[in-house]
Amino acid sequence: MRVHEPLEPLDQPHAVGRLTADGPWIGFMSRAGTYRLVVGLAEGIRMADADLDLLLALAIAYFTEALDGPPPEVEATQADLSALVARLAEGEADPRRRSLLTEALDAIDDGLAGDAVASRLGAARTPDSQKLDPIEMLRTHGQQIAEGG
Repeated sequence: MRVHEPLEPLDQPHAVGRLTADGPWIGFMSRAGTYRLVVGLAEGIRMADADLDLLLALAIAYFTEALDGPPPEVEATQADLSALVARLAEGEADPRRRSLLTEALDAIDDGLAGDAVASRLGAARTPDSQKLDPIEMLRTHGQQIAEGG
């Protein structure tokens, strides 16, 4: 995994939750028109490339409230997640997956329960990643980023 240091102005980070109680937080931010995975540490923010499955894992963690709460000053909102899923749907080349992402976006915008949204998001994950627990996958990548790897 390649970790990127900020080279240009960034959008505000959107934290989904903490990797451990009172530990680093994990979330996303937009840079150069794409979304990146970010980890907030005491000394600053680290970011790394994020594929569709990692970004979906973030959204699933948000809607299932699977992580400890993030710092309020950078906490993601439902509108932030809606924008993320909309961007993922727009950029998806596979018609089936784009349709699934659009259904998830509709569920978010309609205010459906978190579990219903998470189920739709999970259906849009790639077949290989569906074998992995999305929260554990997120924790693993987040720890790697936090450790500088």
